[in-house]
Amino acid sequence: MSDDQTGMKKGLTRYGDDAFSLFLRTAFIKAMGYTDDALNRPIIGIANTFSGYNACHKNVPDLVEAIKRGVMLAGGLPVDFPTISIHESFAHPTSMFLRNLMSIDAEEMIRAQPMDAVVLIGGCDKTVPALLMGAASANVPAILCVTGPMGTGSHKGERLGACTDCRRMWGKFRAGEIDEAEIEDISAKLVPTAGTCGVMGTASTMALMTEAMGMMLPGGAAIPAWASDRLRHAEETGTRAVTLAKEKITPDQIITQASVDNAMKTLLAIGGSTNGIVHMAAVAGRLGLKVDLDAFDKMGREVPTLVNLKPNGAYYMEDLWKAGGLTTILREIEDLLNLDCPTVNGKTLGENLAAQPPGWDQDVVRTRVAPLYPEGGMVVLRGNLSPNGAILKQSAADQGLLVHEGRAVVFENLEDLANRIDSPDLDVTADDVLVLRNIGPKGAPGMPEAGYIPIPKKLAAQGVKDMVRISDGRMSGTAFGTIILHVSPESADGGPLALVQNGDRIKLDTPNRTLNLLVDDTEMKSRRDAWTPPPAHAGSDRGYLKLYLDTVNQAEEGADFDFLRATGEA
Repeated sequence: MSDDQTGMKKGLTRYGDDAFSLFLRTAFIKAMGYTDDALNRPIIGIANTFSGYNACHKNVPDLVEAIKRGVMLAGGLPVDFPTISIHESFAHPTSMFLRNLMSIDAEEMIRAQPMDAVVLIGGCDKTVPALLMGAASANVPAILCVTGPMGTGSHKGERLGACTDCRRMWGKFRAGEIDEAEIEDISAKLVPTAGTCGVMGTASTMALMTEAMGMMLPGGAAIPAWASDRLRHAEETGTRAVTLAKEKITPDQIITQASVDNAMKTLLAIGGSTNGIVHMAAVAGRLGLKVDLDAFDKMGREVPTLVNLKPNGAYYMEDLWKAGGLTTILREIEDLLNLDCPTVNGKTLGENLAAQPPGWDQDVVRTRVAPLYPEGGMVVLRGNLSPNGAILKQSAADQGLLVHEGRAVVFENLEDLANRIDSPDLDVTADDVLVLRNIGPKGAPGMPEAGYIPIPKKLAAQGVKDMVRISDGRMSGTAFGTIILHVSPESADGGPLALVQNGDRIKLDTPNRTLNLLVDDTEMKSRRDAWTPPPAHAGSDRGYLKLYLDTVNQAEEGADFDFLRATGEA
């Protein structure tokens, strides 16, 4: 059977006789009620990521129906199939631990089942990169449709949105500013609709980066989950998938080094989630491409933060939608983008921007001459504490802490943090630097969003709102503070973070992009010689955990599995 076979003839299960293989496949699928006419059309797979555990994906059944409608209107046969579904709050030990597994699931199901193109439905943080990673590896024509951000709630007349306001209100509760009854009342108002976090968190970040990269139809990233436009966009996505199948437009034609760079510039302009760096590195790596941290930092010197959304600013994703979505952002940095990049709608990024209606006065997306923040939202820090890089979201930090030297207060792991952070006996002041290690890809495992180290309770009660905090883990894109993340190499792998001791001096110099432990080389060598790895994780001798620990890469490579990355340049 030739590789250019389509529809039901594609990817035949082999029984030694191709004609019989096709006969058997057709016989069994007819049990689903399909006619010969239907089975002779281009087959468009739909990755159905619905789960009763995933509120971000509550609207997926409606999206599937809209996508099917679009496929059929274009003359294709839509067939949905299940994939793993990951929700941040319902994935133990972390959603990041399962992202690579979901990518494998998506890749293999796309390959295993006959489909001429696939529509990917993503939403909650890790589902979008997982699906893109899988689709890039399978390299079957693909297009992404997101579930969309949720609406906002209200408490005592104050607008609330998950999950920046989750953290802000919890901080007030820890500080004793609100009581238990009020925090319970707030919990019922933070997530009022289906959809992803309604701020510039990781889900919103990945949606906007995907659209900028060209893997989503224009305008789709910011449409709320509850809007009828979301269903119309899904229908159009289904229609376009049929054309992608006929024209054999594969992900490697869309995801190029130039389009990845567009996505990274978008990340800077939106003041997006630090997770966007890790996820895009993983997606790019599947095609032999790279996210160069030093090049990214250089981009940040010329791409300012423009989007006035929480946690950097004041607004929510539904406001960005009303302000014109991604188009409004890209127009401000148009001269910095690779406009010739092709996109899934068959036009270049520049052509898509030119085709959109003119903008209007609003405060959600600032202009280049009056940005929300003069540089990109994130910087890359290097030094003897982070030789392979660390990330700081400077746009969401206390500007007075961007240059800071303080005494290290070290927490060995998450258990140690939980046991001591609220202790009245904790030796800590507001000028200290909180250090949490062993929460990297291997250390946790799964690189949890625990880098948002809480302010020690006794300091919170004194009104302290921010401190310099350092870890080899991640934090939610909805979080804020002077928080240094993704320190690499991670401590569990013998990185310098493993050698920090209580009382050491640590110096952060954001303008000069440095992060240094003020300990001389002789002492560092002595500590390294005495260092021993942390104990093995329970159950690490078998199953997916063993696979993960044996093969996961560091943050700058996307925390992907080494054997899933492309071996050469695309």
